Amino acid sequence: MRVPFVHHPDYCAVLPANHRFPMDKFRAVAQRLRHDGLLGNDGFYRPRPAPFEWICLAHDTEYVDRVFNADVTVAVSREIGFEIRPDIAMRARCATAGTVLTGYLALEHGIACNTAGGSHHARRKQGAGFCVFNDVAVAIRVLQSAGAIRRALVIDLDVHQGDGTADIFQDDPSVLTFSMHAQKNYPVRKVPSDHDIGLPDGTGDLVYLGHLGKVLDELLASFVPDLVFYNAGVDPFEGDRLGRLALSRTGLRQRDELVLSTLWARQIPVAGVLGGGYSQNIDELADRHLTLHRAASKIAGGAALEEEATAGITNVPSRPG
Repeated sequence: MRVPFVHHPDYCAVLPANHRFPMDKFRAVAQRLRHDGLLGNDGFYRPRPAPFEWICLAHDTEYVDRVFNADVTVAVSREIGFEIRPDIAMRARCATAGTVLTGYLALEHGIACNTAGGSHHARRKQGAGFCVFNDVAVAIRVLQSAGAIRRALVIDLDVHQGDGTADIFQDDPSVLTFSMHAQKNYPVRKVPSDHDIGLPDGTGDLVYLGHLGKVLDELLASFVPDLVFYNAGVDPFEGDRLGRLALSRTGLRQRDELVLSTLWARQIPVAGVLGGGYSQNIDELADRHLTLHRAASKIAGGAALEEEATAGITNVPSRPG
């Protein structure tokens, strides 16, 4: 099986030179997916920009209106990390719609991945931390409103705590939020998730994966979601500009394979989003982000081969006596 991948050219907008947010990574991820032969014959699934009504399901209407009209205050723009121009607003709408589409594709295929998304610092009332709209929160609300799902689990393994997602889903028993992150990293004022694990600086592969395996079993034993959104941020990597953990590239791969294989084995659909990752070397960063897409392809492809082998055994004609 080919995993559905979602992309839109407007995931990239123009930022000032040397800006800390590596906007070009979204284009580079798409190019590398093509180069590595991970796309099916139909190429990328392409979303339409998210409409106003979708985004208002998770965000304050006045804030959404200001973004759509590129009329965000200087103070809020500063907190987000860049000026909200029309192209930045369109990028946020497309990335959000991409995660909605990824959710629907995951329900159909069992697994799907966006080439953007994971804007988990955007709270109900405004954006923050390079996040304009909380795409995962909007996607959950859209799918719930459409009757496609009732319960959702958010697994957030970005190095930064998912404060915006926690804010939006506070006191909502239909959505379980889990964040494992560097405790001393951004944001300073964290909004408690349903389950948080704050790790000390320098945590490496062994301890990290031990925590993750244990908590996945615990969460899925008590909460059975219709769909999981997985924020596969690669900023826990030891060489990331803004991370404070010490995962190796092997550790990142094992992390993604652990999450996806656990959900696949339980037949729980999972929608993967890109999350954070920071480097001046865009090629290295894009390759690091593809850890998610490679893991998804490996797991889905392995399952398809197993099904083919089983079917072959089942359909072997009886040998003549």
